[in-house]
Amino acid sequence: MKTLYITGFMGAGKTTIGKAMGELWQVPVLDTDQEVERKWGKTVREMFEQEGEGVFRSRETEMLQALPCQDAIITTGGGIVGKEENRQWMKRNGTVLYLYCDPELIAERLREDTTRPLLQQDNLDAFFSLFRARQPLYEEADIQIDTTGKSIAAIVAEIEEKIK
Repeated sequence: MKTLYITGFMGAGKTTIGKAMGELWQVPVLDTDQEVERKWGKTVREMFEQEGEGVFRSRETEMLQALPCQDAIITTGGGIVGKEENRQWMKRNGTVLYLYCDPELIAERLREDTTRPLLQQDNLDAFFSLFRARQPLYEEADIQIDTTGKSIAAIVAEIEEKIK
């Protein structure tokens, strides 16, 4: 099977759905953010704070291209679609899945999450602006699923149906 790349905004459920799909298909699930953290020995937040977003994004691209293109599920960081190079890589090397979730629900889910470097709870306007800016990039995906209000099982079933 070609790799399944799962994209979407922070808090949309990429990691949760990726793990569920990996169990179902019996394939490894790799997360670009976790792999970047492992290789460079810093959290994403530390990289943003100490080296800047540009350094992190370069590492993210390097990691994306180093991960398997067969028999795997890759969950991506929310900003990976910001680079055309990344969107093209994923399209050429697998199936790209966009998990949409209502931004109001995401903001509610992430209200207390201090690990999200681009989410400033004191500035929800910036959050919604970033969501709107990225949405057309996510929509370039091969498959789009609206996860708002759906169970994990329902989302997995919908993905299975659309991939067949």
